[in-house]
Amino acid sequence: MIMKNDKTNSNGKSEMKESELTDFFIDGLKDIYWAEKHLAKALKKMEKAATSDKLKEAFSSHQIETEEQISRIEEVFNLMDRTARGKKCAAMAGLIEEAEELIEETEKGSMVRDVALIAAAQKIEHYEIATYGTLATLASVLGSEKIKNILGEILEEEKAADIKLTELATSNVNEAAMQD
Repeated sequence: MIMKNDKTNSNGKSEMKESELTDFFIDGLKDIYWAEKHLAKALKKMEKAATSDKLKEAFSSHQIETEEQISRIEEVFNLMDRTARGKKCAAMAGLIEEAEELIEETEKGSMVRDVALIAAAQKIEHYEIATYGTLATLASVLGSEKIKNILGEILEEEKAADIKLTELATSNVNEAAMQD
């Protein structure tokens, strides 16, 4: 268990007692670490497949943000005196596979493809929002406000990305797809 008030050892690492809840938390952290690393690659493909410049830019900026999030997850592992290691995330693997299928199933250069990409990206964002919300809450329960705050910052970035995607869809992409 992460100790209350972020007690640290002489190396500046969070002291932890092993518990089932701590193991569950670490497993979730490994899961999202794998997910973010694979999402960073998928976002490059989604950017390339997008039709509108605004959507391309949204994917590009979120890919950069995702790389920064990976670094912060590595910081969390470090704070816990753990090696940053991923564990295959079946949910993210499935969501990325679905995005790739949508690219194949929609016409290149069409706004319908952009609608499909936004839908796929929002499913991914919703998964990330649920995961980071859970992990931030667990970090607090386990007694690490520092880790909770790091994960909470990432959570807010994921919420903002979801809002940006909604704004893109409703401002012009969905209507433009009606013209395709």
